[in-house]
Amino acid sequence: MTMIGQALNRVDGPLKVSGKATYAYEHWVDGIQPLYGFVVGATVGTGRITRVDTARAEAAPGVHTVMTHHNTQEQGTPDLSIPFEYWRAFPALSGPDIHHYGEPVAFVVAATFEQARAAAQLVDVEYAGGPGSYDFAAAQDQAYTPESLILGIPADTAVGDFDAGFAAAEVTIDQRYTTPCVLSQPLEPQACLVVPRGEDLVVYASAQIVDAARSSVANTLLMDPKHIHIVSPYIGGGFGSKLRIHYETILAALAARALGRPVKVAVTRQQVFHLTAVRPMANQRMRLGAGRDGRLVAIAHNVTMHTSRHSEYVEPTATTTRSLYAAPNRSTSHRMVPLDLVRGEDVRAPGEAPGMLAVESAMDELAHELGMDPVELRILNEPKVDPERGVPYSERKLVECLREGARRFGWERRNAEPASMRDGRWLVGYGMASAIRVHLQAETKVLVRLGPDGAAVVRTDMTDIGTGTYTILTQVAADGLGLPPDRVRVELGRSEFPLSAGSGGSWGAANTSTAVHRACAALREKVLATACGDARSALHGRDAADAVFADGSVSIGGASESLSDIVARDHPEGVEAEGEILGMSDEPNYRDYAIHTYGAHFVELGVDADTAEIRLRRMLGVFSAGRALNAKTARSQLMGGMIWGVSAALDEELIIDQDTGGFVSRDLAQYLLPVHADIPDLDAVLLEGFDDKANVLGAKGIGELGICGAGAAMANAVFNATGVRVRDFPITLEKVLPGLPPMDD
Repeated sequence: MTMIGQALNRVDGPLKVSGKATYAYEHWVDGIQPLYGFVVGATVGTGRITRVDTARAEAAPGVHTVMTHHNTQEQGTPDLSIPFEYWRAFPALSGPDIHHYGEPVAFVVAATFEQARAAAQLVDVEYAGGPGSYDFAAAQDQAYTPESLILGIPADTAVGDFDAGFAAAEVTIDQRYTTPCVLSQPLEPQACLVVPRGEDLVVYASAQIVDAARSSVANTLLMDPKHIHIVSPYIGGGFGSKLRIHYETILAALAARALGRPVKVAVTRQQVFHLTAVRPMANQRMRLGAGRDGRLVAIAHNVTMHTSRHSEYVEPTATTTRSLYAAPNRSTSHRMVPLDLVRGEDVRAPGEAPGMLAVESAMDELAHELGMDPVELRILNEPKVDPERGVPYSERKLVECLREGARRFGWERRNAEPASMRDGRWLVGYGMASAIRVHLQAETKVLVRLGPDGAAVVRTDMTDIGTGTYTILTQVAADGLGLPPDRVRVELGRSEFPLSAGSGGSWGAANTSTAVHRACAALREKVLATACGDARSALHGRDAADAVFADGSVSIGGASESLSDIVARDHPEGVEAEGEILGMSDEPNYRDYAIHTYGAHFVELGVDADTAEIRLRRMLGVFSAGRALNAKTARSQLMGGMIWGVSAALDEELIIDQDTGGFVSRDLAQYLLPVHADIPDLDAVLLEGFDDKANVLGAKGIGELGICGAGAAMANAVFNATGVRVRDFPITLEKVLPGLPPMDD
């Protein structure tokens, strides 16, 4: 039985549950006690530092240095010719200007974390504050059109004549949906240990993309990348917040070089809010025009979002609509409003996560207006080819997800009349939404080596952010070489290993697994060439094309020989091969096909008729993402995304102080996230599939698919339960309570 797809337990599980998996902050240097750094953040949102007094901090117990813009070494500046910002320089303490609240203004390094934190309170900073712009709604007149989206994707698209199509439509929806700033909250906060070794720096970091971390540190410190060594074997969650390194790593590297001592930094949970980055707040206008039969004739998705005045980030929010439903007249656009806030960066499912809150809510509104079943409306508008690009889909099973989800969920029990289903004092609602997520591919290399004992080692700088990379690569290598999983060792997260695209964008598993598959194929050829040509081998003279690798042996016809014997005899030093996958620009399938993953969410929830308290009762997601590499970790990823969708609908919101641009809700007591009691009954089903246009394994990314559309299904269920349509996310009690229907005593 093939190992690929099996529900193999995590091979790194025993290390994690026993506390032996070493995360960034847990590394130690033998015989050398590290120093500890603590960041002092700005208390204004814009302006300049006019005076900084570090005397009291420097005199505090255990303090080794206090760094400010006055005594920090020269650093590189971001090179905009580097296409992806995560590889660019990320300078810290480089000048007196303040760009956002919480930006580092000093860095205290002491013998212990407690000493550094205490001394940080003694740094005295004075500012000449400038007028900041923090109000998104008030700055709409400053909106501009960005040059492009990521990967050069156009900011705006148009097909047909939207205005004419919309004007002629028999039924129209024209609504705005607003989403707040939100951010990733991985269990492991940003942390690092930087160790100077002669001309080199060894950086133990929590980094999703090792090469990006290496390049960014090198570009910032004006060093040759060969002198930067990144170590990131285990990561306690990322969700986009660790695609690039942030201030803590740059400051630790600067201090380690200056002091010649290892320096550790772990930001506090409150500091995570201002020292990383956010998903931009957005105002999304959705317009749908349809005939009385429900067929869309016009669709427009126009997004206005905020961006940092000093570092543009464009979330591809309207791209959600470009491939989802058929309509001859179409328009999508992105507009940016510059504010003096923390920079924007990718947060899980950038684009689709906020975009589908709008488009799938609007589709539900259209279904209600038409008196049509929401599932059937979506199926009716299923496109035959990509409606904007005009190319065929590779593997599209959205209709199957909708049908199977409705069957499993019992959708036929839904009452279409809002506020008509009740359970005592609870108003009960059903809601659903589609899911779509683009499948991406980026250049990745892997080295697989067979030792004379017949065991395999897989090496790549790919990272495991908790998704199960160690496990799926073990399975693919075991499958490719005919070995049991315990004869495969996977080594990840070191910059000395072959270059990968890292973990992000749901591309990591498919990229790296395909490269491992190809490396194993090349390795089999090397082994067979020597065995079949060696008179000492039982396989001598046989046709290598008939070879079968299984159970640690190689068989051709009736002859068999153990893999360990072949390698020990013919390759006493071991034998290795490299596998590679190219980026999308070099892969014609990404030009000739629209390659996505799909899903359908179904929700039942209750709304308290007196308090408007919303309680999820059950949730089902049915998904299509090609071939599953590991059934267990795939389901886990999908369920995690669904829970995040619940959070986006009901909980998450950064409240901005309009005087400083700081976040008022900057801890987990105020920035709300679901807990176990909030998610009582959840299930994710992955349909069988194989997308041969995506890669040779037929697998596509699933890490972000689960969140796409999940929040809209919640919002649609709230409407079905109460008749209250909330378009300003998150859906909180005060937004629902005034519209609740009266209850009979």
